Amino acid sequence: MRIPLFPLQTVFFPGETVPLHIFEARYKALIRDCMDEAITFGIPVFIDNTMVYGTEVQLKEIVNTYEGGAMDIVCVARQVFKVITFDPQMDDKLYPGGVVTFLDPIQDSDPKLVESVLNACKELYTLMELPFGPIKREVFNSFTLAHKMGLSFQQEYQLLQLTSEKVRLQFLLDHLEQTIKVLGQLNRTRELIELNGHFRNFDPLDFEDYALE
Repeated sequence: MRIPLFPLQTVFFPGETVPLHIFEARYKALIRDCMDEAITFGIPVFIDNTMVYGTEVQLKEIVNTYEGGAMDIVCVARQVFKVITFDPQMDDKLYPGGVVTFLDPIQDSDPKLVESVLNACKELYTLMELPFGPIKREVFNSFTLAHKMGLSFQQEYQLLQLTSEKVRLQFLLDHLEQTIKVLGQLNRTRELIELNGHFRNFDPLDFEDYALE
């Protein structure tokens, strides 16, 4: 399938809201075409000087329009694709485009794994002393909190490429468990540092049974 493309150094996951500030002439033209023709466009992830995977998005709303034509827009991310070809200009348009193929998601979620991920995420937020709001289990998936687990840009990009929900959940759980372990060690170190210099009760060692020669 051939679609318009808007490369960014950002990962967007299916289902999430995508706020964008549009100011370049070519992408202002793209948004006008999205409004007039009800087309979608793709956001390929620019990483390590490559663009291989990305996410299709659909324009939902133009929030603000500024003098000069710049816009604040809101889109909804839909599905993940792989870039097959990239053209700096799509036909007679100002903006880029290319042929993409959409990845087929595998819906093999494991309820026990979901619970483990949510519990680990709650533990992480507790360690960081951050509030962890209620999560609706019936709509939760591996992408729901992906931006809120401390994943690096590279890890988010890796997660985007995984087609199996079960594999994605395990990926997140492994990351959470490692992060929790590191944070636990840091917290213990902080406690030891804070104790240094405080008045404490020590039990003196009893040397009465030892004779000095």
